[in-house]
Amino acid sequence: MIKEKISPGMQQYLDIKAQHPDAFLLFRMGDFYELFYDDAVEAAQILELTLTSRNKNAENPIPMAGVPYHAAQQYIDTLVELGHKVAIAEQMEDPKQAVGVVKRAVVQIVTPGTVVDSTKTDSESNFLVALDHAGAEYALSYMDLTTGQFFVTKLSDFAAVCGEVRNLRARELVLGFDLTEDQQAILGNQMNLLLSLEKEVAEDIQLINPSLSPVEKTVAGKLLRYVHRTQLRELSHLQKIQRYEIKDYLQMDYATKASLDLLENGRTGKKHGSLYWLMDQTKTAMGMRLLRTWIDRPLVDKERILERQNIVQVFLDSFFERSDLTESLKGVYDIERLASRVSFGKTLPKDLLQLAQTLGNVPAIKAILEQINHPSLAVLIAQLDAIPELHALISAAIDPDAQGTISEGNIIKTGFDQQLDQYRIVMREGTGWIAEMEAKERASSGINNLKIDYNKKDGYYFHVTNSNLGQVPDHFFRKATLKNSERYGTEELAKIEGQMLEARDKSSNLEYEIFMRIRQEVEKYIGRLQSLAKALATVDVLQSFAVVAELQHLVRPNFTASRTIAVENGRHPVVEKVMGAQSYIPNSVNLDDQTHMQLITGPNMSGKSTYMRQLAIIVIMAQMGSFVPADQADVPIFDAIFTRIGAADDLISGQSTFMVEMMEANKAVRLASSDSLILFDELGRGTATYDGMALAQAIIEHIHNHIGAKTLFATHYHELTSLDQELYHLENVHVSTLEKNGQVTFLHKIAAGPADKSYGIHVAKIAGLPESLLQRADHILQELEKQSAQVSPSKEAPSLLTNQQLDLFVPEHPVITALQDLDVYNMTPMEAMNALAALKQKL
Repeated sequence: MIKEKISPGMQQYLDIKAQHPDAFLLFRMGDFYELFYDDAVEAAQILELTLTSRNKNAENPIPMAGVPYHAAQQYIDTLVELGHKVAIAEQMEDPKQAVGVVKRAVVQIVTPGTVVDSTKTDSESNFLVALDHAGAEYALSYMDLTTGQFFVTKLSDFAAVCGEVRNLRARELVLGFDLTEDQQAILGNQMNLLLSLEKEVAEDIQLINPSLSPVEKTVAGKLLRYVHRTQLRELSHLQKIQRYEIKDYLQMDYATKASLDLLENGRTGKKHGSLYWLMDQTKTAMGMRLLRTWIDRPLVDKERILERQNIVQVFLDSFFERSDLTESLKGVYDIERLASRVSFGKTLPKDLLQLAQTLGNVPAIKAILEQINHPSLAVLIAQLDAIPELHALISAAIDPDAQGTISEGNIIKTGFDQQLDQYRIVMREGTGWIAEMEAKERASSGINNLKIDYNKKDGYYFHVTNSNLGQVPDHFFRKATLKNSERYGTEELAKIEGQMLEARDKSSNLEYEIFMRIRQEVEKYIGRLQSLAKALATVDVLQSFAVVAELQHLVRPNFTASRTIAVENGRHPVVEKVMGAQSYIPNSVNLDDQTHMQLITGPNMSGKSTYMRQLAIIVIMAQMGSFVPADQADVPIFDAIFTRIGAADDLISGQSTFMVEMMEANKAVRLASSDSLILFDELGRGTATYDGMALAQAIIEHIHNHIGAKTLFATHYHELTSLDQELYHLENVHVSTLEKNGQVTFLHKIAAGPADKSYGIHVAKIAGLPESLLQRADHILQELEKQSAQVSPSKEAPSLLTNQQLDLFVPEHPVITALQDLDVYNMTPMEAMNALAALKQKL
């Protein structure tokens, strides 16, 4: 930047910009926020603004772009949405009264993790996450500024950190230490997080519990420091920190949640087609957020699960009361986020009206729960604090037709403040007083066209044309002379004018002052409002569970002390809702205490994946406290779910489909316990047949022999079905098919025993491949099957897998010997081709 011969105003800009080099600086100048230098060039491109320049005739004109102050929020939202920070510098004094350069200062820095007042804000949480470590131990803290929620936990390694950050769907990470290059590549590049460094620690014994471990206190303090440094205000809505352990909830990594379509449809990224879509019968934004949290983090504490189940059962049994409750909840607004707006000083009259309406609905909600009269509702009823004094204050003070702004008046009810009422009387009746005066002076002076006018320069005045100047009364005094007329005033007119102008100016100021006092009073109730919000959200989610149970014909699950799974006619509720109940084929899942693993075979597209997902969804719904889609369900409480379902790669991380498969398999093998649920679908298909089959068998054996987790393992490797002879806790099941006259029908029904074949060509036929191609494939298949029969002529010969040898040919064949001698890892491509040609020649 060129700083020579810079104006005082631009020097002020450069000084402020130097303090915020990593943010776009919006510099308030009159009715615009201006950007200069590189900020202007980049913002003009991103926001499609006109790029101009300051000092156009100078040797080095300064690039400049601007946005109107009243429309700035949408531009700020766009920049933040793209992962940028925005520093907002306001004028701190009235330009008319300023001596020299108007004082300016940054009043807020908006970042992806600290968005509160956004045109794009929805009902979902926006977590700002902080990370620190002490030795090999990591601590993670996160906060949602829109609600004030504040959490902290400890994690064992960096992989666990990445998993938790992904689960929180964070967009910004506050770092208390310098990352290694590898960590930078993962967090910054692969996970696309905005990384912000914070080395200072904020001390706050009111929010940060002294009993936390040192590293937990440090990371929470750094997060709090960063929030105060960017928001530049007291945040009275921040809640006391809550410590949690990952093991307090059903553990599922981001890939598992995505593969099960919990919060969004994995294919479309939309709500439709997800478990959240199925379960969402909430009526409030607070309930919607809490529902997402419960889906994301099912419980492992049986007592807490049963508490939720009991209330769902009560709501399910109380149809009429539940209907009334649903109607009452429709009048409940997002008071959790309203509390943050109060804390940020951004509350508008409509916010307070919504708060009053919500508080007004609480007694009705409480009365409905009391009418149900069940012990399980006692805690919720006690938490429904209607705060009657706050409701009374807002109802008495705020006009139901209040304007959207707080600076233009008409927001305070008549009768609330005596002085304001007096001003309004003057403004309302002053017009009548002027009309009466005009009529009186016209009659007494005899000037028939005498009238009172108004302009900003002269105020109110009598307008007298030159032809009537001889009739002007003595008590008139001249205010201005025009070409064809004169303007006069009187003491009486001046008095009324003074009263009206004073009333107009002072009433707006007084309304603003009254509103500010009310807002300060509301701020005193933030803690009670947040507690009320949690209770209302809980009621909303539990009534939603009851509604879904009724609509989808769900049953209350039982939790077994043993590790038995017994689900009779279970269903995948999302698939069933999309397809329609008449088209969906239910399936039972039964694994007794001695059966840990099912090996599932059957055609592609026959329903293996749906069967597996069905069990996972039932487990998740059960541990959320919801009822489940089955005729009856007895399940244990699981500590974790591990999945590998569907083929997917991770090109950004440079990982192939098979590498992703192996990484997810590794996670399950290393982290699963005997209380976990593992779902593996077609594991090993991403590599050569015998490589994949060998890995699949080894993984099955390891889970069976060393982990003992309940496992559903779907495979197209039919050779693996012989494992039930060796592995005591494994059983074969398959998806039934009906074959008649060359036509195959998938029955989508799970039956005992292994499948007889894969029907891959039939699936290709369903997909619409050309008939000639299908006939050719069928011919090739028959030839391959003949060759296979020749290689293994005896049915009594040991299987390829149980023999520990994956040989294609008869032992001691000269080609085998030659192949074994090849050093393939040190051959050039040409040498490999020549060697292959020689082997072919030998055959």
